[in-house]
Amino acid sequence: MIIDFLFLLNSAALGVGLAMDAFTVSIANALAEPGMKRGRRCLVAGTFSFFQALMPMLGWVAIHTLLEVFSSLTRFIPWVALLLLCFVGGKMIAEGVRACRSKQNGEEKPAATLGFRTLLVQGIATSIDALSVGFTFAAYPLGGALLASLVIAVVTFVICLLGILAGRRFGILLSHRAEIAGGVILVLIGIEIFLTGIL
Repeated sequence: MIIDFLFLLNSAALGVGLAMDAFTVSIANALAEPGMKRGRRCLVAGTFSFFQALMPMLGWVAIHTLLEVFSSLTRFIPWVALLLLCFVGGKMIAEGVRACRSKQNGEEKPAATLGFRTLLVQGIATSIDALSVGFTFAAYPLGGALLASLVIAVVTFVICLLGILAGRRFGILLSHRAEIAGGVILVLIGIEIFLTGIL
């Protein structure tokens, strides 16, 4: 296998395609938490990057070891993504509605912060479809698969940071309604992943 500019370009293009769900969720997170500090922004982007790199590697391992078992489980991937994102999105919508009601009643609820457990669920949900990308790495040796996954991770990190910056801008303008908008976005992403996976 030759690692050249075309290999890196293909890996980067794959990274862009895989990162679109994570980009949108990053916008939703920043809408819900417009005051997100730099360290948290890097944590959010880093979590999505980690899972976008991990899932193709798990797919690569599966194709080289547990192909029959893994193949029987792939039909459940859209269902898992739908359930996870609808759960997290529904929770964000409910919290946003409560915050808006509190504000109308003269009680100011503190701005929401993204919990690490929620972030992990988002990372898994938005990258679970990348498991099958590991199948396309089947002809790569371990080093090639790791390099492709690393390129995907770097691209995802940059794209998610851009999503967070865009979301922060709109989140400050929308106040607590931004959390509702972020939740709706997550639910819609879950539906999109589900429909794409079953059609």
